[in-house]
Amino acid sequence: MADHVDLVLGQWHAQRPDLDVSPMAVIGRLKRLSRLVDAELGKTFARHDLDRASFDVLATLRRSAPPHRLTPTELMRASMVTSGAVTQRLDRLEARGLVARTPNERDGRGVVVALTDAGHELVDRVLPDHLATENRLLGALSVREREALAGTLKQLLESLGDQ
Repeated sequence: MADHVDLVLGQWHAQRPDLDVSPMAVIGRLKRLSRLVDAELGKTFARHDLDRASFDVLATLRRSAPPHRLTPTELMRASMVTSGAVTQRLDRLEARGLVARTPNERDGRGVVVALTDAGHELVDRVLPDHLATENRLLGALSVREREALAGTLKQLLESLGDQ
């Protein structure tokens, strides 16, 4: 069965048979998959009045060791959110009572971000729904195929300097 990327590859092959367009088979599918996955995860987070970046901040704090506190810099390094987005998300999450910023006892100039009880409860409620969505999205793959794909993607990410 042909997909959209096969159509694109066929068109390029017809128009530019002199070029090896095979990288488009991988990159094109990764881009399409990323859009589909982001949309589905976005629906899951929206059911909990969150977006991806807010969930990521809460989840990063939750998976850190108790008492689930990090500096904004540690939070940025441990999450998938940029520094500008971290500040913006923290403002929103703090306004909702999900995180609290307090002065950093080790560095009087900085702050420490901690999950509140409400934030802890919310991330613990969202996580099973999030994992169910991810499992549904990967439903066409066996456990072995998931492991192989995860390993291949890790290898590619590492080769590009991602850590």
